[in-house]
Amino acid sequence: MSDVTPSDNQARAIAAIKVWFTTRTETQQVFRLFGYAGTGKSTVLKFALEELGLEPHQSDRNGGSCVPGVVTATFTGKAALVLKRKGTPARTIHSLIYSVIEATEEEVQAALNKIEAAEQDARGLIGFDRTAAEAAIEAMRQALSGMKKPRFALNPQSDAAHAKLIVLDEVSMVGEEMARDLMSFKKPILVLGDPGQLPPIQGEGAFTKDAPDIMLTEIHRQAGESAIIRLATMARRGEPIGFGQYDEFVWKMPKMDVTPEQALRGGQVICGKNATRLQLNNAMRRAAGFAGGSLPTGPGEKIVCLKNQNDLGLINGMFLTLDDIVDEGSLYFSATVTDEDGNKIGPPTSDGKRGRLRIYKGHFEDHVVLDRNRHDRDWKEKRRLTEATFGWAITGHKSQGSSWPNVIVWDDGLGRTPLDRARWLYTAITRAEQGLVILS
Repeated sequence: MSDVTPSDNQARAIAAIKVWFTTRTETQQVFRLFGYAGTGKSTVLKFALEELGLEPHQSDRNGGSCVPGVVTATFTGKAALVLKRKGTPARTIHSLIYSVIEATEEEVQAALNKIEAAEQDARGLIGFDRTAAEAAIEAMRQALSGMKKPRFALNPQSDAAHAKLIVLDEVSMVGEEMARDLMSFKKPILVLGDPGQLPPIQGEGAFTKDAPDIMLTEIHRQAGESAIIRLATMARRGEPIGFGQYDEFVWKMPKMDVTPEQALRGGQVICGKNATRLQLNNAMRRAAGFAGGSLPTGPGEKIVCLKNQNDLGLINGMFLTLDDIVDEGSLYFSATVTDEDGNKIGPPTSDGKRGRLRIYKGHFEDHVVLDRNRHDRDWKEKRRLTEATFGWAITGHKSQGSSWPNVIVWDDGLGRTPLDRARWLYTAITRAEQGLVILS
């Protein structure tokens, strides 16, 4: 397969996966392969699939023959994109097992009419009756807000229903409901996880909360020599990381020693809190010379996509380059757009080229005035627009599944507990491939 030779620990993991898949999937649906950064989970997976003779699943949805095989999925679109670039066909778990259901404008208007009628009736009430009516109206408003968001229904025709094996990578963010839905297809599931990474925003990771079948702990010699891996291990263990230089490209420094101009040259900035993200984006935009208003103003702006648009090739977490920006009114601007690989992104035109994208303004305007009702108010128009925001700084949760040559970790103290903090710092540090600066 390659010049790589599995270590003894990795060889035992490969053998264990083979035994599970060939003899135990009827009694054990999920096999958990866990390992910290640098232990070689991907290497184990590649060898195991090759020795089992499993190829990527080929769907019959285009009228061809269905060839059952391996379906690979990740929680984030960016993680799936990274795997695709490495030669592994992958998609998000959402796109694999769910169909998107959106309320029609008529359904939303009918719900709004009911609220208005209830408000009219409530005006004639007093005392407890008025209080009860207002509580019911508030519940109706919450239900209406939920109707304006995409909902997901399990897709029984999913490729997951026909595959021989489902492989899930980067599973720490998968919650209980999604895990149950995945398991409902009754297919063997091999999960690759890192228990040191961040769990879902709400609750614990459904797959990583239980003990692994195999836990890789031996860090490769090359990875073990990395200062990034050493600091990540310290962060995971909750050990203090002192200020100073750890190798030619890895430092921990006080925040006051780094200016926004220096941060621009230092790589991708990762922080903990959304409030910090907004502040850092504003500061770094000013340092880059983009000080005019709340919207992107020209080439060089760092923009990150917030919503998958499969028909356009847009993936949540993908960074975009904008050019020829035109303000089109109150809710959106248009631009010519290029993805990270230099491909033009946009609706196809009659001459075979790509047209301009219409991009929702709201996420950018939140950097100037945070309006918590904005997205609920703009739901009808927003669903037809591309959603993106400034990407000079992103949160640790947003960074999961991605990596960059150079990373600046802006430590803003995120973490309600020592475990929360360790997971955030470990996740942020392990996004760096070569250069790392921790600012505290």
